[in-house]
Amino acid sequence: MSRTSSFFNVLLNGSRREIFIALMVVLVIMMLIIPMPAFLLDFFISLNLLLAVVVILNVIYIKSALEFSVFPSLLLLSTVFSLALNVSSTRLILSQGEAFNGQIVRAFGRFVVGTEGVTGVFIGIVIFAIVIAVQFIVITKGATRVSEVSARFTLDALPGKQMSIEAEFNSGAITEEELLQRRRMLQQEVDFYGSMDGASKFVSGNVKAGILITFINIIGGLAIGVLLRGEQIGSAAITYVQLTIGDGLVSQFPSLLISTASGIIVTRTATAGSNLGDELTKEFSNYKRIYVIAGGLLVLLGFLPGFPWYLLIPLGGLLIFGSLYSIRSTEKKVIDQEAQTSATEKSHVEAEQLEPLDAISLEIGYDLVPLVQSSDDKTELLNRISSIRRELGVKLGLVIPLVRIQDNYLLKPSEYSIHIYGIEVGKGTLRPSGFLAIRSTAQEGTELEGEQTTDPVFGIPAIWIHKDKRGEAENKGFTVADPASIIATHLSNAIEGHASRLLSRQDSSRLIDSCKEKSPALIEDLKAAQNFSIGIVQYVLRRLLEEKISIRNIEQIFETMGDLLRLTNDRELITEKVRQSLGRQICNMYADDDMIIHGIVLDPSVEDGLIRESQGNASLSQEQKNHVLQKLREEITHFSDDKGSSPVLVVSEKARPLLLSFLKRNINKKHYSIPILSVLEITEEYTLKITTSIMLANVTNQEGGFVPS
Repeated sequence: MSRTSSFFNVLLNGSRREIFIALMVVLVIMMLIIPMPAFLLDFFISLNLLLAVVVILNVIYIKSALEFSVFPSLLLLSTVFSLALNVSSTRLILSQGEAFNGQIVRAFGRFVVGTEGVTGVFIGIVIFAIVIAVQFIVITKGATRVSEVSARFTLDALPGKQMSIEAEFNSGAITEEELLQRRRMLQQEVDFYGSMDGASKFVSGNVKAGILITFINIIGGLAIGVLLRGEQIGSAAITYVQLTIGDGLVSQFPSLLISTASGIIVTRTATAGSNLGDELTKEFSNYKRIYVIAGGLLVLLGFLPGFPWYLLIPLGGLLIFGSLYSIRSTEKKVIDQEAQTSATEKSHVEAEQLEPLDAISLEIGYDLVPLVQSSDDKTELLNRISSIRRELGVKLGLVIPLVRIQDNYLLKPSEYSIHIYGIEVGKGTLRPSGFLAIRSTAQEGTELEGEQTTDPVFGIPAIWIHKDKRGEAENKGFTVADPASIIATHLSNAIEGHASRLLSRQDSSRLIDSCKEKSPALIEDLKAAQNFSIGIVQYVLRRLLEEKISIRNIEQIFETMGDLLRLTNDRELITEKVRQSLGRQICNMYADDDMIIHGIVLDPSVEDGLIRESQGNASLSQEQKNHVLQKLREEITHFSDDKGSSPVLVVSEKARPLLLSFLKRNINKKHYSIPILSVLEITEEYTLKITTSIMLANVTNQEGGFVPS
């Protein structure tokens, strides 16, 4: 048996499969042209019968129509093969007459019909007519109609199914790999039913051709037998009609099986993971009490005069007994399951309550739900969220988690809320049918009809306008955004501003593993360092993301960390050295087109005071700190108004993390944020231009001074 399997594996392996199919097509063509001996005809007729049986059994056992996606093409090939056999058998019957020795055709003409002679001829004609009627009027016509309807409804449902898959992906219900797989399956489903719509016409044509060939055989056989061979008309009729009926039955029987298979495959709505037998068993056993009633009816019929009581009463009794036994078994299972459920229900509830929070979630009021369901590609929020994840992933070098979108009845109807691990980081109220016209300094005093409001993303004055006013607003220089764009922009800013919180230790481990595939020596060296730990890697990467520095150059980061972790486990020092290794990248973020970095420096006494305070020695008074903060705020505001951008604060390597911590506590980051660079991070390609130096003054009057927020 192993040798036989090996033979077929070699025969049908790789490109040989295409050669085998091509040879089969050539064989069909040769069958139409060249006469073949009767024994070879019997072989191919047997092969055709076997193919039909295998196809219908395959259709019964498959769990989904897509498992047999080659069926439409197979339907065409089997139809052409069957017609070629019809032509070959017709050639032999007409040329050999009574001497024709095709065993299978004769067997169908005698044994299947049940008798010989004139009676057998008429019975054969009746049986053939019934088979043709069943196949053409019932099975083929029904399967063709179902194929047409299935193809039409599958195409009509395609946009909705695509949107549903996208919604599940953006809500986090499925992964990106599952998204691609389901898209492929959806496309295969559309292609399959579209192909079946056309392939079903071949079945219908095959039946019509079978009828036509049968009549031609009978008329042609009688003409050849009587006119050319001088046979008696009765003898010729028995010979040619019997052989023609046998040929018709042997060709239509496989066609009947193939037609039935096509009807089954297009009418199935299979449950996932179950074949036709499983479905029939399950659905016929849903209501077991009906079999008690049916069994009782059979028993009752058995007592009526003239009915075969010896069949009906035992059959009815067996049906009643089997149904009652099955009902009792089912009730026992239900009781056992209820007992088991009640015993474990508490633990299940506790497990649900402890379900981890979503990394990123977007909650919306019910008036904003249509934004998620929109079919317009230009305003579809789901597509924009997918783009945001891809763009931020490339920008930050971080795989952005899936965004779960859900409605929240506690929100106002037109309100949305953005959460990072359950903590709200952004919120806004929209007008679903309106557009937001955002003002800038140039539009101050410009009149525009609408509802005055504030941009929920940047806090800029804005106006809610009707969609018909969009062109007017754009002509007046306003920036116009639709509700989906506002949510998408707000979500993008929230993710970028809190990217450091999204980087878990598992994410850090995955970054190490992905880098190992490209640079195995680098990762081996990193892990070999005596102070290496995933926690330190996560800390450094989080600190970089916190200051909006991309970690995409992960190899450079790991190389620097590998060198330092052999010497120290000081996380702040390692972070600063990693930043210095990324100096060109950091400088490029803040330099202008002339590669000039505009910077603010502090008086050395301020830096020294911060360093001494970190060591537990109070050096700067609160008045001096307020003075520094006030001057820093003024410089940021002045530079932003003048240049349209923000300067950087340049300090020493040792003071940079201390000053960063100090400003975080005392400056409202939303309104007055400033990047802090150490002197060692500025590479030789860039020029540092000092715009101002903040000095310590003897502050005696703090009226109107800046109060830290």
